Amino acid sequence: MQLDGVSKSFRRATGEIVLALDNISFSIGKGGLAALAGPDGAGKTTLLRLLAGLMKADGGSVTVLGIDAGLVPQAIQSRISYMPQAFGLYDDLTVEENLDLYAGLHGVSAGAKRTQYPRLMEMTGLAPFKARLAGQLSGGMKQKLGLACTLVRSPELLLLDEPTVGVDPLSRHELWEIIHQLIREGMTVLLSTSYLDEAAACDRVLVLNEGKKLAEGPPEQVSRLAEGRTFLAQPPAGTKPRDFQARLLDEPSFIDAVPERGQLRLISQAARSGPLRFAGAAINPVPARFEDGFMVLLQHAGRAKPTQADARPRDEPAIGGTEGDVVVEVHDLCRHFGQFLAVDHVSFSVRRGEIFGLLGPNGAGKTTTFRMLCGLLPATSGTLTVASTDVRQNSASARQHLGYVAQKFSLYGQLTVAENLDFFARAYGLGGGKKRQRIALALSEFQLGPFVALPSAQLPGGFKQRLAMAAALLHRPEILFLDEPTSGADPFARREFWQRITALAATGVTVIVTTHFMPEAEYCDRAAILDGGKVLAQGTPAELRAHADAPSASVEDAFIAIVLEARARALPD
Repeated sequence: MQLDGVSKSFRRATGEIVLALDNISFSIGKGGLAALAGPDGAGKTTLLRLLAGLMKADGGSVTVLGIDAGLVPQAIQSRISYMPQAFGLYDDLTVEENLDLYAGLHGVSAGAKRTQYPRLMEMTGLAPFKARLAGQLSGGMKQKLGLACTLVRSPELLLLDEPTVGVDPLSRHELWEIIHQLIREGMTVLLSTSYLDEAAACDRVLVLNEGKKLAEGPPEQVSRLAEGRTFLAQPPAGTKPRDFQARLLDEPSFIDAVPERGQLRLISQAARSGPLRFAGAAINPVPARFEDGFMVLLQHAGRAKPTQADARPRDEPAIGGTEGDVVVEVHDLCRHFGQFLAVDHVSFSVRRGEIFGLLGPNGAGKTTTFRMLCGLLPATSGTLTVASTDVRQNSASARQHLGYVAQKFSLYGQLTVAENLDFFARAYGLGGGKKRQRIALALSEFQLGPFVALPSAQLPGGFKQRLAMAAALLHRPEILFLDEPTSGADPFARREFWQRITALAATGVTVIVTTHFMPEAEYCDRAAILDGGKVLAQGTPAELRAHADAPSASVEDAFIAIVLEARARALPD
Protein backbone atom coordinates (compact mmCIF):
# COMPACT_ATOMS: atom_id res chain seq x y z
CA MET A 1 0.00 0.00 0.00
CA GLN A 2 1.18 3.50 -0.81
CA LEU A 3 -0.07 6.95 0.21
CA ASP A 4 1.41 9.99 -1.57
CA GLY A 5 0.59 13.49 -0.31
CA VAL A 6 -2.84 12.41 0.96
CA SER A 7 -5.18 15.03 2.46
CA LYS A 8 -8.71 14.67 3.79
CA SER A 9 -11.00 17.18 5.51
CA PHE A 10 -14.49 17.08 7.02
CA ARG A 11 -17.15 19.65 7.82
CA ARG A 12 -18.55 19.36 11.35
CA ALA A 13 -22.20 19.96 12.18
CA THR A 14 -21.11 23.37 13.48
CA GLY A 15 -19.81 24.27 10.00
CA GLU A 16 -16.16 24.10 11.05
CA ILE A 17 -13.75 22.49 8.56
CA VAL A 18 -11.44 19.93 10.18
CA LEU A 19 -8.30 18.76 8.37
CA ALA A 20 -8.15 15.06 9.33
CA LEU A 21 -5.08 14.21 7.20
CA ASP A 22 -2.56 16.76 5.95
CA ASN A 23 -0.18 15.73 3.13
CA ILE A 24 0.49 12.20 4.42
CA SER A 25 2.89 9.90 2.59
CA PHE A 26 3.46 6.36 3.86
CA SER A 27 4.08 2.90 2.39
CA ILE A 28 4.08 -0.74 3.50
CA GLY A 29 5.55 -3.66 1.54
CA LYS A 30 4.03 -7.11 1.30
CA GLY A 31 4.07 -9.08 4.55
CA GLY A 32 4.84 -7.78 8.00
CA LEU A 33 3.09 -5.76 10.64
CA ALA A 34 2.68 -1.98 10.82
CA ALA A 35 0.94 0.32 13.32
CA LEU A 36 -0.70 3.73 13.36
CA ALA A 37 -0.19 5.59 16.64
CA GLY A 38 -1.26 9.02 17.79
CA PRO A 39 -3.58 10.94 20.13
CA ASP A 40 -7.37 11.00 19.77
CA GLY A 41 -8.35 12.83 16.59
CA ALA A 42 -4.95 12.25 14.98
CA GLY A 43 -6.47 10.82 11.77
CA LYS A 44 -5.81 7.09 12.29
CA THR A 45 -9.36 5.89 11.53
CA THR A 46 -9.65 8.23 8.54
CA LEU A 47 -6.45 6.77 7.08
CA LEU A 48 -7.70 3.20 7.51
CA ARG A 49 -11.03 4.04 5.87
CA LEU A 50 -9.22 5.57 2.89
CA LEU A 51 -7.16 2.39 2.51
CA ALA A 52 -10.34 0.28 2.71
CA GLY A 53 -11.92 2.30 -0.09
CA LEU A 54 -14.72 3.52 2.17
CA MET A 55 -14.01 7.18 1.44
CA LYS A 56 -12.00 9.19 -1.08
CA ALA A 57 -9.06 11.46 -0.42
CA ASP A 58 -9.41 15.17 -1.20
CA GLY A 59 -5.87 15.27 -2.50
CA GLY A 60 -2.97 12.91 -3.23
CA SER A 61 -3.20 9.25 -4.16
CA VAL A 62 -3.99 6.03 -2.29
CA THR A 63 -2.84 2.75 -3.86
CA VAL A 64 -3.61 -0.64 -2.31
CA LEU A 65 -2.45 -3.95 -3.88
CA GLY A 66 -1.52 -1.96 -6.97
CA ILE A 67 -5.09 -0.56 -7.30
CA ASP A 68 -6.08 3.12 -7.14
CA ALA A 69 -8.48 3.31 -4.17
CA GLY A 70 -10.09 6.46 -5.54
CA LEU A 71 -11.03 4.87 -8.87
CA VAL A 72 -11.95 1.22 -8.17
CA PRO A 73 -12.44 0.76 -4.42
CA GLN A 74 -14.57 -2.38 -4.95
CA ALA A 75 -11.57 -4.17 -6.46
CA ILE A 76 -9.65 -3.50 -3.24
CA GLN A 77 -12.54 -4.47 -0.97
CA SER A 78 -12.76 -7.91 -2.61
CA ARG A 79 -9.17 -8.69 -1.56
CA ILE A 80 -8.80 -7.11 1.91
CA SER A 81 -10.60 -7.23 5.25
CA TYR A 82 -11.29 -4.31 7.58
CA MET A 83 -12.32 -4.55 11.23
CA PRO A 84 -13.58 -1.15 12.48
CA GLN A 85 -13.62 -0.12 16.15
CA ALA A 86 -17.31 -1.01 16.55
CA PHE A 87 -17.46 -4.23 14.55
CA GLY A 88 -21.02 -5.16 13.59
CA LEU A 89 -21.72 -8.43 15.37
CA TYR A 90 -25.35 -9.47 15.77
CA ASP A 91 -26.05 -10.16 19.44
CA ASP A 92 -29.10 -12.35 18.76
CA LEU A 93 -27.13 -14.65 16.42
CA THR A 94 -24.83 -17.41 17.62
CA VAL A 95 -21.08 -17.45 17.00
CA GLU A 96 -21.51 -19.79 14.03
CA GLU A 97 -24.48 -17.82 12.65
CA ASN A 98 -22.41 -14.60 12.71
CA LEU A 99 -19.67 -16.40 10.78
CA ASP A 100 -22.24 -17.72 8.30
CA LEU A 101 -23.62 -14.21 7.78
CA TYR A 102 -20.22 -12.71 6.95
CA ALA A 103 -19.23 -15.70 4.84
CA GLY A 104 -22.42 -15.18 2.82
CA LEU A 105 -21.73 -11.45 2.41
CA HIS A 106 -18.25 -12.25 1.08
CA GLY A 107 -19.45 -15.06 -1.21
CA VAL A 108 -17.49 -17.79 0.58
CA SER A 109 -18.42 -21.22 -0.82
CA ALA A 110 -19.60 -24.14 1.30
CA GLY A 111 -16.34 -25.97 0.59
CA ALA A 112 -14.24 -23.00 1.67
CA LYS A 113 -16.30 -22.68 4.86
CA ARG A 114 -15.62 -26.33 5.73
CA THR A 115 -11.89 -25.60 5.43
CA GLN A 116 -11.84 -22.15 6.98
CA TYR A 117 -14.20 -22.52 9.97
CA PRO A 118 -12.19 -25.18 11.88
CA ARG A 119 -9.03 -23.10 11.38
CA LEU A 120 -10.73 -19.95 12.68
CA MET A 121 -12.29 -21.78 15.63
CA GLU A 122 -8.92 -23.24 16.64
CA MET A 123 -7.11 -19.92 16.15
CA THR A 124 -9.58 -17.92 18.27
CA GLY A 125 -10.47 -20.60 20.83
CA LEU A 126 -14.19 -20.16 20.04
CA ALA A 127 -14.90 -23.81 19.12
CA PRO A 128 -16.63 -24.61 22.46
CA PHE A 129 -18.89 -21.54 22.03
CA LYS A 130 -20.17 -22.00 18.47
CA ALA A 131 -23.80 -22.25 19.68
CA ARG A 132 -23.56 -19.32 22.15
CA LEU A 133 -25.28 -16.02 21.29
CA ALA A 134 -22.79 -13.27 20.49
CA GLY A 135 -24.53 -10.99 22.98
CA GLN A 136 -23.58 -13.43 25.76
CA LEU A 137 -19.86 -13.37 24.98
CA SER A 138 -17.32 -11.44 27.04
CA GLY A 139 -15.66 -8.39 25.50
CA GLY A 140 -12.50 -10.31 24.60
CA MET A 141 -14.45 -13.14 22.99
CA LYS A 142 -16.50 -10.62 20.97
CA GLN A 143 -13.28 -9.10 19.63
CA LYS A 144 -12.00 -12.54 18.67
CA LEU A 145 -15.29 -13.35 16.94
CA GLY A 146 -15.15 -10.02 15.10
CA LEU A 147 -11.64 -10.87 13.92
CA ALA A 148 -12.78 -14.34 12.83
CA CYS A 149 -15.61 -12.78 10.80
CA THR A 150 -13.14 -10.52 8.97
CA LEU A 151 -10.98 -13.56 8.13
CA VAL A 152 -13.63 -15.84 6.63
CA ARG A 153 -12.15 -15.32 3.14
CA SER A 154 -8.35 -15.19 3.78
CA PRO A 155 -7.61 -11.56 2.78
CA GLU A 156 -4.27 -10.36 1.40
CA LEU A 157 -4.31 -7.28 3.64
CA LEU A 158 -5.93 -6.94 7.08
CA LEU A 159 -6.82 -3.51 8.50
CA LEU A 160 -7.61 -3.40 12.24
CA ASP A 161 -8.87 -0.26 13.98
CA GLU A 162 -8.08 -0.44 17.73
CA PRO A 163 -8.64 -4.24 17.89
CA THR A 164 -7.78 -4.54 21.61
CA VAL A 165 -9.79 -1.62 23.03
CA GLY A 166 -11.85 -2.73 26.05
CA VAL A 167 -10.07 -6.08 26.18
CA ASP A 168 -8.45 -7.46 29.33
CA PRO A 169 -4.71 -8.35 29.39
CA LEU A 170 -5.25 -12.10 28.95
CA SER A 171 -7.54 -11.62 25.94
CA ARG A 172 -5.17 -8.99 24.55
CA HIS A 173 -2.32 -11.51 24.60
CA GLU A 174 -4.55 -14.07 22.87
CA LEU A 175 -5.52 -11.57 20.14
CA TRP A 176 -1.86 -10.79 19.54
CA GLU A 177 -1.06 -14.48 19.23
CA ILE A 178 -3.66 -14.63 16.43
CA ILE A 179 -2.16 -11.57 14.70
CA HIS A 180 1.36 -13.04 14.86
CA GLN A 181 0.08 -16.34 13.45
CA LEU A 182 -1.44 -14.44 10.51
CA ILE A 183 1.88 -12.67 9.91
CA ARG A 184 3.72 -16.01 9.90
CA GLU A 185 1.26 -17.22 7.25
CA GLY A 186 2.25 -14.29 5.02
CA MET A 187 -0.58 -11.82 5.61
CA THR A 188 0.09 -8.07 5.77
CA VAL A 189 -1.49 -6.37 8.80
CA LEU A 190 -1.93 -2.65 9.52
CA LEU A 191 -3.53 -1.68 12.83
CA SER A 192 -4.20 1.41 14.85
CA THR A 193 -3.66 1.22 18.60
CA SER A 194 -3.75 3.35 21.73
CA TYR A 195 -1.45 0.87 23.53
CA LEU A 196 2.08 1.95 22.75
CA ASP A 197 3.61 -1.36 23.80
CA GLU A 198 1.64 -2.85 20.88
CA ALA A 199 3.02 -0.25 18.46
CA ALA A 200 6.52 -1.00 19.75
CA ALA A 201 6.04 -4.69 18.80
CA CYS A 202 5.40 -3.84 15.13
CA ASP A 203 7.91 -3.73 12.28
CA ARG A 204 7.00 -0.18 11.28
CA VAL A 205 5.07 2.70 12.87
CA LEU A 206 3.44 5.86 11.54
CA VAL A 207 2.93 8.46 14.30
CA LEU A 208 0.20 11.05 13.59
CA ASN A 209 -0.98 14.14 15.45
CA GLU A 210 -3.83 16.40 14.31
CA GLY A 211 -3.61 14.92 10.82
CA LYS A 212 0.13 15.53 10.44
CA LYS A 213 2.90 12.95 10.26
CA LEU A 214 5.31 13.24 13.18
CA ALA A 215 7.45 10.19 12.43
CA GLU A 216 7.56 6.93 10.51
CA GLY A 217 9.90 3.97 10.55
CA PRO A 218 10.92 1.18 12.94
CA PRO A 219 9.77 1.73 16.55
CA GLU A 220 13.41 1.87 17.66
CA GLN A 221 13.81 5.03 15.63
CA VAL A 222 11.14 6.75 17.75
CA SER A 223 12.62 5.36 20.99
CA ARG A 224 15.99 6.97 20.17
CA LEU A 225 14.40 10.42 20.41
CA ALA A 226 14.34 9.97 24.21
CA GLU A 227 17.85 8.54 24.63
CA GLY A 228 19.61 10.04 27.66
CA ARG A 229 16.34 11.60 28.84
CA THR A 230 14.56 8.71 30.64
CA PHE A 231 14.90 8.02 34.35
CA LEU A 232 13.31 6.10 37.24
CA ALA A 233 12.70 7.92 40.54
CA GLN A 234 11.87 6.38 43.91
CA PRO A 235 9.28 8.56 45.73
CA PRO A 236 10.41 9.87 49.13
CA ALA A 237 9.34 7.76 52.09
CA GLY A 238 5.67 8.28 52.94
CA THR A 239 4.85 9.86 49.56
CA LYS A 240 2.41 8.16 47.21
CA PRO A 241 3.75 7.69 43.66
CA ARG A 242 0.80 9.62 42.19
CA ASP A 243 1.40 12.58 44.53
CA PHE A 244 5.10 12.62 43.67
CA GLN A 245 4.11 12.43 39.99
CA ALA A 246 2.04 15.61 40.39
CA ARG A 247 5.06 17.46 41.83
CA LEU A 248 7.35 16.25 39.05
CA LEU A 249 4.91 17.22 36.30
CA ASP A 250 4.83 20.74 37.71
CA GLU A 251 8.64 20.89 37.29
CA PRO A 252 9.66 22.61 34.01
CA SER A 253 12.71 20.31 33.67
CA PHE A 254 10.52 17.20 33.11
CA ILE A 255 8.09 16.68 30.24
CA ASP A 256 6.53 13.44 31.51
CA ALA A 257 6.15 11.39 34.68
CA VAL A 258 4.14 8.19 35.07
CA PRO A 259 3.97 5.58 37.89
CA GLU A 260 5.78 2.33 37.18
CA ARG A 261 6.26 -0.57 39.63
CA GLY A 262 6.10 1.72 42.65
CA GLN A 263 8.46 4.26 41.11
CA LEU A 264 8.10 7.15 38.64
CA ARG A 265 9.31 6.96 35.04
CA LEU A 266 10.49 10.41 33.95
CA ILE A 267 11.45 12.13 30.71
CA SER A 268 13.62 15.22 31.06
CA GLN A 269 13.58 18.24 28.77
CA ALA A 270 17.19 17.58 27.73
CA ALA A 271 19.60 14.65 27.72
CA ARG A 272 21.54 14.25 30.96
CA SER A 273 24.29 11.92 32.12
CA GLY A 274 24.33 10.05 35.39
CA PRO A 275 21.83 10.05 38.29
CA LEU A 276 19.90 13.13 39.41
CA ARG A 277 18.24 14.21 42.65
CA PHE A 278 14.90 15.95 43.20
CA ALA A 279 13.18 16.60 46.54
CA GLY A 280 15.51 14.08 48.18
CA ALA A 281 14.70 11.33 45.68
CA ALA A 282 17.37 9.49 43.70
CA ILE A 283 16.68 9.59 39.96
CA ASN A 284 18.56 7.00 37.89
CA PRO A 285 18.84 6.70 34.08
CA VAL A 286 17.10 3.83 32.25
CA PRO A 287 16.96 2.86 28.56
CA ALA A 288 14.39 4.72 26.46
CA ARG A 289 11.36 2.92 25.04
CA PHE A 290 8.85 3.71 22.29
CA GLU A 291 6.38 5.46 24.62
CA ASP A 292 9.13 7.81 25.82
CA GLY A 293 9.95 8.81 22.24
CA PHE A 294 6.23 9.20 21.51
CA MET A 295 5.85 11.71 24.36
CA VAL A 296 8.91 13.63 23.11
CA LEU A 297 7.31 13.80 19.65
CA LEU A 298 4.08 15.19 21.11
CA GLN A 299 6.01 17.84 23.01
CA HIS A 300 7.80 18.87 19.81
CA ALA A 301 4.36 19.10 18.15
CA GLY A 302 3.24 21.61 20.80
CA ARG A 303 1.22 19.39 23.17
CA ALA A 304 1.57 20.86 26.67
CA LYS A 305 2.04 18.30 29.43
CA PRO A 306 -0.83 17.86 31.91
CA THR A 307 -0.01 19.41 35.29
CA GLN A 308 -1.58 19.21 38.71
CA ALA A 309 -2.36 22.92 38.54
CA ASP A 310 -4.42 22.35 35.38
CA ALA A 311 -6.22 19.37 36.91
CA ARG A 312 -7.04 20.84 40.33
CA PRO A 313 -10.80 21.52 40.54
CA ARG A 314 -11.64 25.15 41.06
CA ASP A 315 -14.25 26.27 43.57
CA GLU A 316 -14.07 22.74 44.96
CA PRO A 317 -14.54 22.53 48.75
CA ALA A 318 -13.03 19.55 50.52
CA ILE A 319 -15.42 16.66 51.13
CA GLY A 320 -16.63 16.61 54.72
CA GLY A 321 -15.69 13.81 57.10
CA THR A 322 -12.49 12.33 58.44
CA GLU A 323 -9.79 10.90 56.22
CA GLY A 324 -9.75 7.14 56.72
CA ASP A 325 -13.50 6.85 57.31
CA VAL A 326 -14.97 3.86 55.47
CA VAL A 327 -17.45 5.30 52.95
CA VAL A 328 -18.09 2.20 50.81
CA GLU A 329 -18.49 -1.23 52.41
CA VAL A 330 -19.41 -4.42 50.58
CA HIS A 331 -19.88 -7.73 52.37
CA ASP A 332 -20.75 -11.11 50.82
CA LEU A 333 -22.30 -9.45 47.78
CA CYS A 334 -23.97 -11.87 45.34
CA ARG A 335 -25.89 -11.43 42.11
CA HIS A 336 -27.63 -14.21 40.17
CA PHE A 337 -28.88 -13.99 36.59
CA GLY A 338 -31.11 -17.06 36.53
CA GLN A 339 -28.79 -19.96 37.36
CA PHE A 340 -25.66 -17.93 36.56
CA LEU A 341 -23.80 -16.47 39.57
CA ALA A 342 -22.20 -13.29 38.20
CA VAL A 343 -20.94 -11.93 41.56
CA ASP A 344 -19.98 -14.52 44.16
CA HIS A 345 -19.68 -13.33 47.79
CA VAL A 346 -17.55 -10.27 47.03
CA SER A 347 -16.31 -8.23 50.02
CA PHE A 348 -14.19 -5.07 50.19
CA SER A 349 -14.20 -1.60 51.77
CA VAL A 350 -13.02 1.80 50.54
CA ARG A 351 -11.97 4.75 52.69
CA ARG A 352 -12.58 8.46 52.16
CA GLY A 353 -10.22 10.00 49.61
CA GLU A 354 -8.97 6.59 48.51
CA ILE A 355 -8.61 5.39 44.91
CA PHE A 356 -9.69 1.75 44.78
CA GLY A 357 -9.32 -0.40 41.66
CA LEU A 358 -11.49 -3.30 40.53
CA LEU A 359 -9.42 -5.36 38.10
CA GLY A 360 -10.37 -8.50 36.23
CA PRO A 361 -10.84 -10.16 32.84
CA ASN A 362 -13.87 -9.45 30.66
CA GLY A 363 -16.89 -11.03 32.33
CA ALA A 364 -15.30 -11.10 35.80
CA GLY A 365 -18.26 -9.27 37.41
CA LYS A 366 -16.78 -5.78 37.74
CA THR A 367 -19.53 -3.85 35.94
CA THR A 368 -22.26 -5.88 37.67
CA THR A 369 -20.69 -4.97 41.04
CA PHE A 370 -20.58 -1.32 39.99
CA ARG A 371 -24.21 -1.28 38.99
CA MET A 372 -25.26 -2.78 42.33
CA LEU A 373 -23.18 -0.21 44.25
CA CYS A 374 -24.88 2.58 42.32
CA GLY A 375 -28.36 1.17 43.03
CA LEU A 376 -28.93 0.51 39.31
CA LEU A 377 -29.17 -3.26 39.80
CA PRO A 378 -30.60 -5.05 42.86
CA ALA A 379 -28.28 -7.42 44.73
CA THR A 380 -29.41 -11.01 45.23
CA SER A 381 -27.84 -11.10 48.70
CA GLY A 382 -25.17 -9.42 50.80
CA THR A 383 -24.80 -5.90 52.16
CA LEU A 384 -23.83 -2.64 50.40
CA THR A 385 -23.30 0.57 52.34
CA VAL A 386 -22.44 3.76 50.47
CA ALA A 387 -21.97 7.04 52.37
CA SER A 388 -23.62 5.47 55.46
CA THR A 389 -26.67 4.51 53.37
CA ASP A 390 -27.86 0.95 52.85
CA VAL A 391 -28.09 0.76 49.06
CA ARG A 392 -30.46 -2.23 49.11
CA GLN A 393 -32.93 -0.34 51.31
CA ASN A 394 -32.58 3.20 49.96
CA SER A 395 -30.85 3.31 46.57
CA ALA A 396 -32.27 6.73 45.64
CA SER A 397 -30.72 8.34 48.72
CA ALA A 398 -27.37 6.65 48.05
CA ARG A 399 -27.29 7.89 44.45
CA GLN A 400 -27.33 11.53 45.64
CA HIS A 401 -23.76 11.01 46.86
CA LEU A 402 -22.51 9.33 43.69
CA GLY A 403 -21.11 10.21 40.28
CA TYR A 404 -21.00 7.44 37.70
CA VAL A 405 -19.12 7.27 34.38
CA ALA A 406 -20.35 4.19 32.53
CA GLN A 407 -18.22 1.77 30.52
CA LYS A 408 -19.80 2.90 27.26
CA PHE A 409 -20.51 6.49 26.31
CA SER A 410 -23.80 7.08 28.11
CA LEU A 411 -24.64 10.65 27.15
CA TYR A 412 -27.01 11.76 24.41
CA GLY A 413 -25.27 11.77 21.05
CA GLN A 414 -27.81 14.03 19.33
CA LEU A 415 -27.52 16.72 22.02
CA THR A 416 -24.66 19.19 21.92
CA VAL A 417 -22.01 19.33 24.62
CA ALA A 418 -23.79 22.30 26.25
CA GLU A 419 -27.21 20.58 26.05
CA ASN A 420 -25.87 17.40 27.68
CA LEU A 421 -24.38 19.38 30.56
CA ASP A 422 -27.61 21.37 30.97
CA PHE A 423 -29.69 18.17 31.00
CA PHE A 424 -27.54 16.44 33.64
CA ALA A 425 -27.30 19.57 35.78
CA ARG A 426 -31.10 19.73 35.92
CA ALA A 427 -31.31 15.97 36.56
CA TYR A 428 -29.04 16.49 39.58
CA GLY A 429 -31.33 19.28 40.84
CA LEU A 430 -29.11 22.22 39.89
CA GLY A 431 -30.76 25.39 38.64
CA GLY A 432 -30.34 29.13 38.16
CA GLY A 433 -26.99 30.71 38.83
CA LYS A 434 -25.50 27.59 40.40
CA LYS A 435 -26.27 25.55 37.26
CA ARG A 436 -24.72 28.18 34.98
CA GLN A 437 -21.66 28.46 37.20
CA ARG A 438 -21.09 24.68 37.35
CA ILE A 439 -21.50 24.28 33.58
CA ALA A 440 -19.10 27.14 32.88
CA LEU A 441 -16.53 25.59 35.23
CA ALA A 442 -16.97 22.17 33.61
CA LEU A 443 -16.44 23.58 30.11
CA SER A 444 -13.29 25.35 31.28
CA GLU A 445 -11.80 22.58 33.44
CA PHE A 446 -12.27 19.87 30.79
CA GLN A 447 -11.30 22.09 27.82
CA LEU A 448 -14.71 21.52 26.19
CA GLY A 449 -15.30 25.14 25.21
CA PRO A 450 -14.36 24.72 21.50
CA PHE A 451 -16.94 21.90 21.20
CA VAL A 452 -19.82 23.50 23.09
CA ALA A 453 -22.15 23.53 20.04
CA LEU A 454 -21.02 20.17 18.63
CA PRO A 455 -23.31 17.10 18.95
CA SER A 456 -21.58 14.86 21.48
CA ALA A 457 -21.66 11.85 19.11
CA GLN A 458 -19.18 13.74 16.89
CA LEU A 459 -16.62 14.29 19.64
CA PRO A 460 -13.28 12.43 19.44
CA GLY A 461 -13.18 9.47 21.86
CA GLY A 462 -11.04 11.22 24.47
CA PHE A 463 -13.33 14.25 24.54
CA LYS A 464 -16.40 12.02 24.92
CA GLN A 465 -14.82 10.69 28.10
CA ARG A 466 -14.09 14.24 29.27
CA LEU A 467 -17.73 15.17 28.74
CA ALA A 468 -18.94 12.07 30.59
CA MET A 469 -16.65 12.94 33.52
CA ALA A 470 -17.75 16.58 33.50
CA ALA A 471 -21.42 15.53 33.63
CA ALA A 472 -20.77 13.08 36.49
CA LEU A 473 -19.06 15.79 38.57
CA LEU A 474 -21.60 18.60 38.14
CA HIS A 475 -23.30 17.90 41.49
CA ARG A 476 -19.98 17.56 43.37
CA PRO A 477 -20.38 13.89 44.41
CA GLU A 478 -18.36 12.53 47.31
CA ILE A 479 -17.97 9.10 45.64
CA LEU A 480 -17.06 8.64 41.98
CA PHE A 481 -17.53 5.34 40.11
CA LEU A 482 -15.52 5.05 36.89
CA ASP A 483 -16.11 1.98 34.71
CA GLU A 484 -13.17 1.65 32.27
CA PRO A 485 -12.99 5.43 31.86
CA THR A 486 -9.80 5.43 29.73
CA SER A 487 -10.73 2.57 27.38
CA GLY A 488 -9.38 3.55 23.97
CA ALA A 489 -7.83 6.79 25.24
CA ASP A 490 -4.35 7.68 24.04
CA PRO A 491 -1.43 7.92 26.52
CA PHE A 492 -1.62 11.71 26.72
CA ALA A 493 -5.36 11.63 27.48
CA ARG A 494 -4.78 8.96 30.13
CA ARG A 495 -2.22 11.17 31.87
CA GLU A 496 -4.62 14.14 31.84
CA PHE A 497 -7.38 11.95 33.24
CA TRP A 498 -5.32 10.58 36.13
CA GLN A 499 -4.02 14.01 37.06
CA ARG A 500 -7.65 15.07 37.47
CA ILE A 501 -8.50 11.97 39.56
CA THR A 502 -5.46 12.55 41.77
CA ALA A 503 -6.62 16.14 42.35
CA LEU A 504 -10.16 14.99 43.19
CA ALA A 505 -8.88 12.39 45.67
CA ALA A 506 -6.83 15.11 47.37
CA THR A 507 -10.10 16.98 48.13
CA GLY A 508 -11.56 13.84 49.81
CA VAL A 509 -13.49 12.39 46.85
CA THR A 510 -13.53 8.60 47.01
CA VAL A 511 -12.88 6.93 43.65
CA ILE A 512 -13.64 3.36 42.59
CA VAL A 513 -12.36 2.54 39.11
CA THR A 514 -12.21 -0.44 36.77
CA THR A 515 -9.55 -0.67 34.09
CA HIS A 516 -8.07 -3.17 31.65
CA PHE A 517 -4.91 -1.07 31.29
CA MET A 518 -2.90 -2.55 34.16
CA PRO A 519 -0.30 0.25 34.51
CA GLU A 520 -3.21 2.42 35.74
CA ALA A 521 -3.48 0.20 38.83
CA GLU A 522 -0.30 1.95 40.03
CA TYR A 523 -2.42 5.06 40.67
CA CYS A 524 -4.65 3.14 43.09
CA ASP A 525 -4.13 3.01 46.85
CA ARG A 526 -5.49 -0.53 46.80
CA ALA A 527 -7.09 -2.83 44.24
CA ALA A 528 -8.97 -6.13 44.06
CA ILE A 529 -8.57 -8.69 41.27
CA LEU A 530 -11.77 -10.54 40.33
CA ASP A 531 -12.48 -13.48 38.05
CA GLY A 532 -15.58 -15.61 37.79
CA GLY A 533 -17.34 -13.21 40.14
CA LYS A 534 -14.91 -13.91 43.00
CA VAL A 535 -12.19 -11.78 44.61
CA LEU A 536 -8.89 -13.59 43.97
CA ALA A 537 -6.57 -11.07 45.63
CA GLN A 538 -6.62 -7.55 46.99
CA GLY A 539 -4.11 -5.13 48.45
CA THR A 540 -1.76 -2.30 47.51
CA PRO A 541 -0.09 -2.39 44.08
CA ALA A 542 3.11 -3.60 45.77
CA GLU A 543 1.22 -6.42 47.51
CA LEU A 544 -0.37 -7.46 44.21
CA ARG A 545 2.97 -7.36 42.36
CA ALA A 546 4.39 -9.73 44.96
CA HIS A 547 2.08 -12.48 43.61
CA ALA A 548 4.13 -12.59 40.39
CA ASP A 549 7.16 -13.90 42.31
CA ALA A 550 9.65 -11.76 40.34
CA PRO A 551 11.49 -8.65 41.59
CA SER A 552 10.77 -6.64 38.43
CA ALA A 553 7.16 -7.82 38.01
CA SER A 554 4.47 -5.36 36.94
CA VAL A 555 0.84 -5.35 38.05
CA GLU A 556 0.00 -6.88 34.66
CA ASP A 557 2.42 -9.76 35.32
CA ALA A 558 0.78 -10.30 38.72
CA PHE A 559 -2.72 -10.05 37.25
CA ILE A 560 -1.99 -12.77 34.68
CA ALA A 561 -0.30 -15.00 37.28
CA ILE A 562 -3.17 -14.65 39.78
CA VAL A 563 -5.94 -15.29 37.23
CA LEU A 564 -4.20 -18.25 35.54
CA GLU A 565 -3.40 -19.85 38.89
CA ALA A 566 -7.03 -19.53 40.03
CA ARG A 567 -8.30 -20.99 36.76
CA ALA A 568 -5.84 -23.89 37.01
CA ARG A 569 -7.08 -24.66 40.53
CA ALA A 570 -10.68 -24.65 39.29
CA LEU A 571 -10.00 -27.30 36.63
CA PRO A 572 -11.24 -30.81 37.50
CA ASP A 573 -8.53 -33.30 38.44
